[in-house]
This record gives sequence, C-alpha cells and structure tokens, in this order.
Amino acid sequence: MRDAAAQSIAPVLLDWYDRHARALPWRIPPGSPDTPDPYRIWLSEVMLQQTTVAAVKAYFSRFTTRWPTVEALAAAADADVMAEWAGLGYYARARNLLKCARAVAARGGFPRDRAGLQELPGIGPYTSAAIAAIAFGHPETVVDGNVERVMARLFDEHTPLPVAKPVLTELAAGLTPMQRSGDYAQAVMDLGATICTPRNPACGICPLMAHCAARAAGTAASLPRKTRKPAKPVRFGTAYLGQRQDGAWLMERRPDSGLLGGMLGWPGTDWSEDSPPETPPMPADWRAVPGEVRHTFTHFHLRLSLRVARLPQDTPGDFIERDAFDPRALATVMRKAHALGVDYLRSLEAP
Repeated sequence: MRDAAAQSIAPVLLDWYDRHARALPWRIPPGSPDTPDPYRIWLSEVMLQQTTVAAVKAYFSRFTTRWPTVEALAAAADADVMAEWAGLGYYARARNLLKCARAVAARGGFPRDRAGLQELPGIGPYTSAAIAAIAFGHPETVVDGNVERVMARLFDEHTPLPVAKPVLTELAAGLTPMQRSGDYAQAVMDLGATICTPRNPACGICPLMAHCAARAAGTAASLPRKTRKPAKPVRFGTAYLGQRQDGAWLMERRPDSGLLGGMLGWPGTDWSEDSPPETPPMPADWRAVPGEVRHTFTHFHLRLSLRVARLPQDTPGDFIERDAFDPRALATVMRKAHALGVDYLRSLEAP
C-alpha cells in the first residue's frame, strides 16, 4: 500500500507545496539550496506544541535573536529562558528545552536519526520524527493534529480520536515518500492548516480532491470524529500581592516540579475544587480585591481571589526590587493577578 499510495498522492502534494508553502521563520523554502538548521526546527517544534503558529512567531524571533545557536541557549541562565518563555504555557517544556540544549551542546550536536533524537530530554515520538524528517531528510512519518485530520478525510476513517491515532498514523506512514520526506511532512501540515481546515474545508481547491474518500462520500466536514471530552473541573485559590514601601514585591518561586514549575509567582493557597482556607504569607492589612482572576489550564479552570497589602519596609521575605520586577516575565495567570491587583492598590491610594 505504501508504494502505490505514495506514488499517486505524494507527487501531487509536493507539487502543490512547491507553489503554496507557507513562509515560516524556521522553515527553509522548497527548492532552496540552504540546509535546514536542526536547532531552529527543534525549537519551533517545541514551541508549537499546544500553541498556534501565529503566537509562536514572535517568541521564536526573540529566542533566536538572543540565542542564535543551541550552544548559546545551553549557556543561558534558567531564569532568562523562563522569562522569555512566559506566555507560551507548559513551563515543563521550557525546563526540558534547557536540559535538551545542554545535552546537545555537550555531545557536539543533534543526533541525526529518530532513535538518537528521542533519547534527548523532552523529545518524544512526534518531535523526533519531525526533526529527523525536516532537518535530516529521513523518511519518517510526522503526525500532528493537521495530519490526523487530513488522513481521516482522505481515507474516510470514522473511528473517533483518540482511539483512531494508531490507525491514522499507519495510514500516514503508507503515504510517506522515501524522497523529500521533510518537504512532504510540511506539505501535509500546510494542507491541514490552510485548506483541509477543521471547519469549512476548502475541498474545491484541494490538490488531493480526486483522491479524497470523504469528499466523495460527503463526510469531510464531520471528520475526524472525536470522543466527547468530560467537562473541565473548576479549582479555586487565593493569591497575595504584597508591595513594600519602596515598591518591591513579595514573591515566591514555585517548586521545580508541577504546574508552573520553577516560575516566580505570588504567594498563595493551594488550588483545589473546594475553596481552600486563606493562609496569608504574613500578618498585614490584606484587602480583598473586587472580582477574580480566571484562567484555563489544560485540565482545569482556575478562579483566583486576590488580596493586596502595603507592607512595612522591614517586612521579612523574598522580595523583587521595583527596578528588577517585570510582569512580562511572569506566567500568564500571575500577570493577570498583577494587573488586577496593582490597579486596586492604586485605587486605594487615589485622593
């Protein structure tokens, strides 16, 4: 099946890609004499996990300007990388990014095959296949959400996701050509991102319309089928924003493991489905801030109450000086808390 299907579909898709490939900052255009940089491919793939292309472009530009090589990133301070990562979420990825960069720098470069790549911190089956195919030209099968959607429609596969993942991966493997596999992998992803979209697929201009079983059956718009996800639970907590007389902020660094691991944040309670008891970090005139911070993580919604206080200059604790504090370096939920809390603090002091 692999040879027959690849011979009929891959050339058509590659021809379309040669004419319509998206211009992306980490991508070498088709036909270019330049060699793909595995560092840029790896960095983009890690950033793109659970994040859109539009959101990643600015982060990628900042990272590669500040750390243009994997060796430069490996030598970076953890806090600097975490600050640049703020807003991309999934901070475990940022920690693994540094671990991987340091492992690659220590061995003198990226492994060139999927097995070697997958031994590096934070690189799983998808990322190893993407780097091996795009950076090194190996005929690996690269399957993301776009590719799953294209395969489900191309073969009119009605098994719902996530159960269908192995089936769709096998179907994708049957189409992967031995030559130009990196371009082919990017072509399928581009097709899913621009034509074979989740809603209202543009079947009339799809280069694979003659091969698409779902188009023939009239089922394309309903695929891929997905198992209904349970509703996300809601968790509650309280955060405490304390500012010293000189403008320094009371903060804490979260444990390395767990959600927002290693990031600076506001002292506060645990986040639980039952509102936890308030546990201020120290005695003070803590004022309740009207409203709340709402933020959604992968597995739950968070509703965070805020308390603010002006603290005496001799208050003990870990403070970030006014000149060193930059809310942009905080995780998104902590930035939301700062924005709401600081506005309320100012309102209390307004004449």
